[in-house]
Amino acid sequence: MKSAACIETIAILLRAISQPVRLEILLAIGTGEACVCHLEAAIGQRQAYISQQLMALREAGIVKSRREGRNIYYQVKDPQVLDLIKTAGEIRGQENGEIRITGPENLLGYCTCPKCTIQNPDDSPEENTQNCKALNH
Repeated sequence: MKSAACIETIAILLRAISQPVRLEILLAIGTGEACVCHLEAAIGQRQAYISQQLMALREAGIVKSRREGRNIYYQVKDPQVLDLIKTAGEIRGQENGEIRITGPENLLGYCTCPKCTIQNPDDSPEENTQNCKALNH
């Protein structure tokens, strides 16, 4: 039988990823890294709410962060968490491919981080999004 500490560690991990928005965040980050403004564009939630969810994921040791100027970039600490999410989807009958790990280079929407700053003031948000994707971050 497993020790109580081992079981509690597993329970903490599963509780931390049990919120649907946290699953969305993890899948949106994928195997890359993303700032909060990327996640806003990807999942359509407010910055404050996303930051709150990221804090819970960071405290549980699921994501790590790094600061670059005024922006904080988040990434999944252990890619096996993404495998766990995909496996859980398969257990619940999701077809292979229904659970998509997108990665920040595939995020949709307008991002205002410094890496996505409009190069040409006449660019539209759509063109700016293409600039962001081209930078592959």
